[in-house]
Amino acid sequence: MARMPAADVEITTDDIRQLLAEQHPDLAHEPITVLANGWDNVMARIGDGLVARLPRREQAAALVHAEQTWLPELAPRLPLPIPVPVRTGVPTPGYPYPWSLTPWLPGSPAVTATGEFTEADSHRVATELAAFLGALHRPAPTQAPRNPFRGVDLPARRPLDERNAASAGASAGFLMELIDRGTAAEPWAHEPVWLHGDLHPANLLITGRGIGAVIDFGDLTAGDPATDLAVAWMLLPAPARARFWAEYAHRAPLSGKSLEIRARAWAAAFALVFLAHSADNPQMAAIGAATAAALGSE
Repeated sequence: MARMPAADVEITTDDIRQLLAEQHPDLAHEPITVLANGWDNVMARIGDGLVARLPRREQAAALVHAEQTWLPELAPRLPLPIPVPVRTGVPTPGYPYPWSLTPWLPGSPAVTATGEFTEADSHRVATELAAFLGALHRPAPTQAPRNPFRGVDLPARRPLDERNAASAGASAGFLMELIDRGTAAEPWAHEPVWLHGDLHPANLLITGRGIGAVIDFGDLTAGDPATDLAVAWMLLPAPARARFWAEYAHRAPLSGKSLEIRARAWAAAFALVFLAHSADNPQMAAIGAATAAALGSE
């Protein structure tokens, strides 16, 4: 298992305070708490009401720009809160990328919060998630961002899947079989639809007994909705998965058996990513293992 990608720029709380002082001086006195140091971004809470989102790698800078451009347009039609940027930052001599300030959205990541859910809770989450994706998965404009690894036809990412499988351990052969089945299924032959692109349990916030918000749209793109629908195996127990698919079908008339087969393949592909690159991120490794187990139980 490999480590997650190295940072091109190391970001400290002092760096964040300097950026605030230069570009948003009214916030420079606020407490700063680093929340996450992810594959693409550092997230830091600013006072009580804001979160700074700063790319740690060059390739993530374009992703932040896409969030700033498109999330304000998408948010009004979505039934759950998303982190729409309320302020933006520009590169400086000390920090080379654009960055954002978004509202603080309360809740606990689903990867840590769903263990205590009842069956009724899981069905509620399944319904809320299906409603969210049904609203999001609408035709995207031609200028929507594209991602060479998300939303694409499965053969396009075959070399990446094979590299991940080489580092993923005992589950790799079974997961590649599922990807092969998805590759053989009927492809998405309709207009590209808007996709979250990275919809896994660490990017869903739970409040109370349901979903409070959907976060981290860094991989926002357009393409095959099967990419997002992989979350069914990453988050939900089997009975709730059945509810999820039934609810989604009410909202997305183009859903069908081939879409489910491809979604299962995408879940296998994401499991390979997490299993292959999370040596220093136990949370992501746990998502990979749990996804592989869910796929293997069917």
